[in-house]
Amino acid sequence: MANAFVRWFDERVPGLAPMYRKHMTEYYAPKNFNLWYYFGSLALLVLVNQIVTGIFLTMNYDPSATGAFDSVQYIMRDVEWGWLIRYMHTTGASLFFVVVFLHMFRGILYGSFKKPRELVWVLGMLIFLVLMAEAFMGYVLPWGNMSFWGAKVIVSLFGTIPVIGGHLVEWIMGDFLPADSTLNRFFALHVIALPLVLLLLVVLHLAALHEVGSNNPDGVDVKHGPKGNRWDALKPADGIPFHPYYTLKDLVGVGVFLIVAAFIIFFAPTFGGWFLEHDNSIAANNLLTPAQIKPVWYFTAFYAIVRMVPSFAGTAVWGVIAMFGSIAVLFALPWIDVGPVKSIRYRGTGYKVGLAVFVIAFLSLMLIGTDLTDELFPKLFGADIDLTTWDNVFGRIMTLAYFGFFVFLGLYTHLGWEKTKPVPERVTTHD
Repeated sequence: MANAFVRWFDERVPGLAPMYRKHMTEYYAPKNFNLWYYFGSLALLVLVNQIVTGIFLTMNYDPSATGAFDSVQYIMRDVEWGWLIRYMHTTGASLFFVVVFLHMFRGILYGSFKKPRELVWVLGMLIFLVLMAEAFMGYVLPWGNMSFWGAKVIVSLFGTIPVIGGHLVEWIMGDFLPADSTLNRFFALHVIALPLVLLLLVVLHLAALHEVGSNNPDGVDVKHGPKGNRWDALKPADGIPFHPYYTLKDLVGVGVFLIVAAFIIFFAPTFGGWFLEHDNSIAANNLLTPAQIKPVWYFTAFYAIVRMVPSFAGTAVWGVIAMFGSIAVLFALPWIDVGPVKSIRYRGTGYKVGLAVFVIAFLSLMLIGTDLTDELFPKLFGADIDLTTWDNVFGRIMTLAYFGFFVFLGLYTHLGWEKTKPVPERVTTHD
């Protein structure tokens, strides 16, 4: 009966079985994947979590300035298991960025953006850009006080654009301040438009990846050749089928990830104010400004760049350009780094030092964006220091280091300064 059903199904959807084989059982992935390769599947897992929990949240959410905050409280207090669904969604948002940041870093670490995977990288960066927009709009929807003021500050950045800036801000918000119209359009974009775009980009990202094949820690393409018996004569010698080998291996990573996520959800859902800010437990009030207006943690590095670029002629437009430039330069990475070697295992010392400086700069900008340096600097250098000056000097150095990495990388690889190690012809495995 099972075989008869499969035949009946294949006759009516003849392209499904070949597609399944191409992307699962007959897709050969390098056999030397390590822990860094868990984060792609984990990102897909969190995406599913966000969609499913988001659907249940929308059933009880009221996208209006008068009802949004109260509807969230209703979900938390009166809806059966509503608190769990909301915490799964808020924790999932932060964990989404954790795994995406690590996934992107792995791509830089092993040169997964280089030929022939430039399109895979660009599609991945588009996913990151849409994810940032999706997260920002979702952050506004609870309509807490930080949501309101965060929306006002971030949307007001578009007002720095010459000539059309003021009109653009009003067009985005639909009002002179964040209000009903702002919530309605953000709700529509967050729940319908952006998730559809995100799903499309994920499908294209995976399809492009499976066309060119996965990279690996050695940065060496999988070689085809006999394994020693006639059944495997045409199969890659350096690869194994993605299913069942890597699907089962990914389940181990999923298990560990779910344990960590469950611990946060049940024991520390606000994560000390990092995942859910304390100011957002207060209803939006345009007459009550929070002591510190700052975005949620995964935006803080980019927000710090805006603050660190000095204003010219009374406008912060150059800071906004620098912020968007810090994301745009990642799109151009395949054409900035033209070195012949992919993996950091075989790259020169200059690249390793440059990448370390880049990571330090990004983490330091996150500290500045969250205002943690206001607590750290007095402890390190004395309570009588001028915090504003120290923040500005340190932040500008880190901003220069962030962009300097890409300038250095372009010169380092285009001018042939890099001294690389010999690269193996075939992927290596553990002893």
